[in-house]
Amino acid sequence: MGDGLIGDSGVVVDGSHIAAIGPYDELATAYGDRARLRDWDGTLTPGRHEPHGAALLEAAYHPDPREADELGTEPLTGEALAALHMTEARWGASARRGLQRLLATGTTALTGPFTRPAVRTAVQRSGLEELPEELPTPRPRVLHVGGPATFAIFAPDGTTLATVLAGRLLHRRH
Repeated sequence: MGDGLIGDSGVVVDGSHIAAIGPYDELATAYGDRARLRDWDGTLTPGRHEPHGAALLEAAYHPDPREADELGTEPLTGEALAALHMTEARWGASARRGLQRLLATGTTALTGPFTRPAVRTAVQRSGLEELPEELPTPRPRVLHVGGPATFAIFAPDGTTLATVLAGRLLHRRH
């Protein structure tokens, strides 16, 4: 965050935007009577950017859990992918499962372009920010009051505790 807050800091989310940033205790006092408080022991960041989003979603098949006995649980690529009968509906379902995996890693933005219609639709509906294929210089992503409530919280061990897109909690570690 631009103001260098660390330690016991937090954000207040109002709808899809950040309403306040500051010390957790001050925010809890100011907003606690009209807000749900979540206290996560972790680092709140703008989230991960996945530069290989198109490859992860359009060049890999993310098996349905019901296919685990036959196909396993890891994404399939290469010859294993070529052996599958991939319809647009199957690509869309695979993309949705791939997006769930990305959210579980704290991803809040990814790079396209996405050429398969079902994958493109899944990405657009997910709420993840799609960044251009080539940025001349990486743009800094910061959290600021009035900005989108899109962020991830990482535990001290680096695992993702939560991923929030436009104020919606889309992933939470149980």
